[in-house]
Amino acid sequence: MLYTLKSISEILKVDCISHSQCDIKIDQILTDSRRLRNVQQTLFFALKTERNDGANYIVDLYKHQVRAFVIQDGFDTKPFPEAHFIVVKNSLTALQDLVKYHRAQFNIPIVGITGSNGKTIVKEWLFELLKKDKKIVRNPRSYNSQIGVPLSVWMLDQDTEMGIFEAGISQAGEMSKLEAIIQPNIGIFTNIGDAHQENFIDYKHKAGEKIKLFERCDTIIYCRDHQWIDWHLSNQDRFENKTILSWSEKLGATLRVKNRKIQNNSTLIEAQYQNNTLLLEIPFTDFASYENLMPIWVLLLHLGYQQELIQERISQLSHIAMRLEQKQAINGCTLINDSYNSDIGSLHIALDFLVQQYQHQQRTLILSDILQSGREAVSLYKDVVDLLKTKSVNRFIGIGHDMQSVANLFPKNALFFESTAEFMNKMGPDDFKKEAILIKGARTFEFEHISNMLQNKVHETVLEVNLSHLIHNVNYFKSQLKPEVKIMAMVKAFSYGAGSVEVANVLQFHQVDYLAVAYTDEGVALRKAGIALPIMVMNPEEQSFEQMLRYSLEPEIYSLRILKSYYQAVRHHGTVYAPLHIKIETGMNRLGFIEAEVDETIGFIQSNPSLKVVSVFSHLAGSDGEIFDNFTDQQIAKFHRISDKIIKAFDYKIIRHLSNSNGVLRHPSAQFDMVRLGIGMYGATDFEHHQLKEVNRLVTRISQIKTIKKGESIGYDRNGQLEKDGQIAILPIGYADGIRRSLSNGEGHFMLNGQLAPIVGNVCMDMCMLDVSKIKCKEGDQVIVFGPDFSIQHIAREMNTIPYEVLTGISQRVKRIYFQE
Repeated sequence: MLYTLKSISEILKVDCISHSQCDIKIDQILTDSRRLRNVQQTLFFALKTERNDGANYIVDLYKHQVRAFVIQDGFDTKPFPEAHFIVVKNSLTALQDLVKYHRAQFNIPIVGITGSNGKTIVKEWLFELLKKDKKIVRNPRSYNSQIGVPLSVWMLDQDTEMGIFEAGISQAGEMSKLEAIIQPNIGIFTNIGDAHQENFIDYKHKAGEKIKLFERCDTIIYCRDHQWIDWHLSNQDRFENKTILSWSEKLGATLRVKNRKIQNNSTLIEAQYQNNTLLLEIPFTDFASYENLMPIWVLLLHLGYQQELIQERISQLSHIAMRLEQKQAINGCTLINDSYNSDIGSLHIALDFLVQQYQHQQRTLILSDILQSGREAVSLYKDVVDLLKTKSVNRFIGIGHDMQSVANLFPKNALFFESTAEFMNKMGPDDFKKEAILIKGARTFEFEHISNMLQNKVHETVLEVNLSHLIHNVNYFKSQLKPEVKIMAMVKAFSYGAGSVEVANVLQFHQVDYLAVAYTDEGVALRKAGIALPIMVMNPEEQSFEQMLRYSLEPEIYSLRILKSYYQAVRHHGTVYAPLHIKIETGMNRLGFIEAEVDETIGFIQSNPSLKVVSVFSHLAGSDGEIFDNFTDQQIAKFHRISDKIIKAFDYKIIRHLSNSNGVLRHPSAQFDMVRLGIGMYGATDFEHHQLKEVNRLVTRISQIKTIKKGESIGYDRNGQLEKDGQIAILPIGYADGIRRSLSNGEGHFMLNGQLAPIVGNVCMDMCMLDVSKIKCKEGDQVIVFGPDFSIQHIAREMNTIPYEVLTGISQRVKRIYFQE
């Protein structure tokens, strides 16, 4: 359906402010200015949240020719004479109300999915199983929030035959809003678990909130083995007239599982359905996959699919890769692997990630045919071509017959291949050099072969860096700040081990205000990688000032000697604007001007007008500990006093900053104009904080398992022994990777198949050994050193240190792999 700005204003029951008729046709809804695509038919909703205000981006969008906006009361429209504005009380409510209306225009099956875990998997698998029969619209990835759901439902069009939408909530009261948007007539409740439990009284309360998604459903599918889901659906009158379908291993149910047996790489399920015994073999052995497939099986049976066809299609399913994967590739390239599907919605998201790779000027997309889209090839691939232009993709490689048939739509330098095999035969590693490469393809094209060709050698020990968790943490800290407070992100020490360029790329894309590094060469590397954000250098060396000026880096100045040395470099360089940051001593007793030096410092800067004070700052010595709170208050007061004096001496704006991550969480009075986020941004504060997510996950795999007899020695110096006959697992990780020798002989533990396994013998340079006598495992099994599911706090305590040291101690020979969910 195509709307006009006038019809939208009528739906929302508000006026359209315009210099002319509000007859602009609207096709695209935009809430994130960085994802602008179709300028002519885009309506921007300026959403205002506790973290951000979309109105701040209208100026830039207007410069890019966007002319239609939904804004909240109080916005000054006069500077935008050619724009059209719909003025509302709440822009998010307006977005949701518009999409409610849009959804109501469709009389088609709509499946609504909720639960604590598995929503996205169930949605994607259901799509894979039904896409041959119907044109289906679904959420891109995990767009299941108060913003993501309306953006997803808006994608319904006149050709849509079915919708599949997941809905996630983090607190009470949210689901009713999502239900009104999705309006599902078929509901699936996957399970109930711990996710976001902190915002609910108990499981019963959370199940009751989530179940509100099914208020107008005709059919509801769930597992009876989840007590509180079963209680709500069995004991509330409002569900009496609905078709309730269930599955269970323990209770009577529509589909009653009689037996579940793991064999080789599959699971054989025997179940009773309508007095018939059914067998289903699923190509997975883990419980989560089994639990996710069971409600799908129930739905397919309910929809009338024959068991033989269900078995045939389920046999073709594979694990869903829920996140973009970024890794180093051959010939100085960066590889982004998003090859689990190739629909147009997720392509848009993946290209946004490609755009973040500022370290490469060349951007390449390798794309397979987009299958089962329900659209004509010309219309579909015109949209792809528009995306290539919008995202400045330099080189396009298309694989598949459909794209070849419309090759004339694409740029002249585009390459096309009938199949992945033909691509592999005609192109090789030497055809890719110093570029960012996004590969995105439907599973049937087996793009894993392309990934294997392009990526650097895979190591069994890797540090996984979850960039989505990083941004979640940044946004959480933003929510704790006053709206005007800026953020300086610390990317020193290889971004606390996570990778400087990769982390800086995503921080720049998400518009933090400043970056900080320890040394000049770190800042130079970021500049060469295309990072344009202001960068403060915290440990400037006198011999590097020339280089700092050349690369627009800003030094921390902490003494008169360093200040005068910097000025000499400025004069020699001929610079008329030389930014600097004044560090003052308030109690840390590291670098910084003492109070008695402040007057002379001010006088020197005033007498040399090329020197410009960007900020004045200090450092809290004990922001994480309650026992230091009185001292912290003294530091805050001293910083106030000294910084006031400096600021009053100059007639321009000077930023003040004092708080680090722990300071933001524990000392809101110390926010000033900017805060510095370090360890908290990586989800590893000095005290555990349930709102933050750990960004890093260090994993390895078992190289070999050996049977050891009692009395036999293990490792160097024969220090390791088992108390009785047993087994050890040898891992390819050692002290050269960051695993301290102090963890030897039972002092350290890793997580293996859900159990703690102690280190036995001395940690070696390149490997260590675990006692796995009581753990069922095999060679190749993954071992978790630390991560979100086995906190870094654990190994930090065992090493008698802090998470900072653990993270920064991980050797750069450990390969980093980056994910974005």
